[in-house]
Formats: sequence, structure tokens, C-alpha cells
Amino acid sequence: MTDNAESLPAFIEADEAEALLDRDDVVFVDLSRPEVHAQVHVPGAQPLDYALLIDGNRPAPGLLPPLERLNQVIALLGIDPGTRVIAYDDEGGGRAARLVWTLHVMGLFDASAVNGGIHAWANEGHPISAEPSEPRTPGRFAVADIHGDALAVRDYVLERVHDGGSALLDSRTPEEFSGERALAARGGHIPGAVNLNWLDTIDRDRNMRLKPDHELEQIVANRGFERDREVITYCQTHHRSSHSYLMLRHLGFDRVRGYAGAWSEWGNDPDLPVETGR
Repeated sequence: MTDNAESLPAFIEADEAEALLDRDDVVFVDLSRPEVHAQVHVPGAQPLDYALLIDGNRPAPGLLPPLERLNQVIALLGIDPGTRVIAYDDEGGGRAARLVWTLHVMGLFDASAVNGGIHAWANEGHPISAEPSEPRTPGRFAVADIHGDALAVRDYVLERVHDGGSALLDSRTPEEFSGERALAARGGHIPGAVNLNWLDTIDRDRNMRLKPDHELEQIVANRGFERDREVITYCQTHHRSSHSYLMLRHLGFDRVRGYAGAWSEWGNDPDLPVETGR
């Protein structure tokens, strides 16, 4: 399947998404908490437990699960080759972005996250429902291997640290980045990484949307990220950094990868280099 990411928005506005509600070739996927989905969701949206998108095993729970499970999950959502996926959640877009990134890893680029998620959708008068969504007919989309251009694994990241071939964006808090707050055996960050807390790209005054493009462009430029250099995003479990991955795609960065092992893998491996401080 070809990469259509340049022609499809990484983030789609709620009014644009509403216009696609009645199309059979579009699947809305809700990664909100179950109690939120039960009260309010996009009509027909398929609920998805975020835990199905990650391996869940320590020390690196954010790693991709077995491909067999991913294929089963995607099929149960009713996704076929050529289906467009529109994902959303109730927490700022991290879980929805993780689904979109996962689909990119699987070679399906016809996917977008709703900018602002259910906050923008419900607060701005778009149709909502509390009725259980009818399950879709199982889809036929399945892959035999992983699409490498969207994924960075541990050894790939280590090579980039040594050769400087990629920029590293750390989406965690400044305290996690510096090592003041350690959520692994070691605190700190991957050598050479630049900190951009994912929350600093979200506008709470506009229903959890991304900040306006001109502000994002300035934020990214101030941290030295350039479009002609590959960027690898990571956080603790590649939840927050999935949002950063999609934010960069939104800004036109074509060479972006997500490191799913993230700090939970890196910080717990004593053989890997670490930096501390801000």
C-alpha cells in the first residue's frame, strides 16, 4: 500500500470528519475510556481498548504486540484495504495518535486523528450518541511484516546516537528528561535528544486541539528540528510521543519514526548510554 500521508491530513477537523460519517469506506475508532464511550461517542464509532495496541509486558510495555494480534485487532474494526480510519480519544490525542502510528507501521496510511478528539467533537455541536455501536463486518486488512519507515527499534536508535544521523525528540516532562523524575532503573534521556513536552503542543483553550500551525512551527524550529533530517520521537512508552510523531507529520515532516520501546526500554538497559540534565 502506498504512503498517502502527504495527501491525507494527520489531524482532521471535526467538521471535516462529520462529512464522512455515512461513508461505508470510513471507520471511526474511539480510544476513549470505556465509561466515556458509554456516555458519548461519535455515532457508529468502534470502541478500541488501548491495551490491545501495546505489548504490555515489562520492562517495555509500549513495544508493539505480536503482529498476529495487531492483524486481529484491525480486522475486528472492520478495516479493509482502501478503508480510511478516523481515530479519536478523550485525553488530548495520544491514544488516537498511537493507533494512527500503528497503522502507519502496518503500511496503512489512510488514517487521521480528530484534532481535539471527543472534546472538540462534542463541545462544538457535532452529532453524538450513547447507543452501543453496531459491530462492523470483520475486515480483510492484514500484513505479513512491519513497515519499517515509521518504526525505530532499539538498535536503530543506538546507531543514530553514534552517527548523529537522526534528531531525537523526547516528548516527556522536563523532570523526566533531566532525570529528576526517574520512571525506569535510570533517569535521564537518550544522548543528543531534545525535550519537547507533548502538552506544550496542545491548546487547552481550543478543546485540546493542536496549537495553531504557526506556533507549532516556531516551537519546533526553536528546538532545532528540520524537515530534511529524520526525527525519532520517544517518551516513556510511545504514547505521548505518538502524538509528537503525528504532530510532525501534520507539519509536513516526512521522515519521522516512533521508538516504541522508548525510555522504559532504554532506561532499563544498563548497556545503553544515558545523559542527564536539562
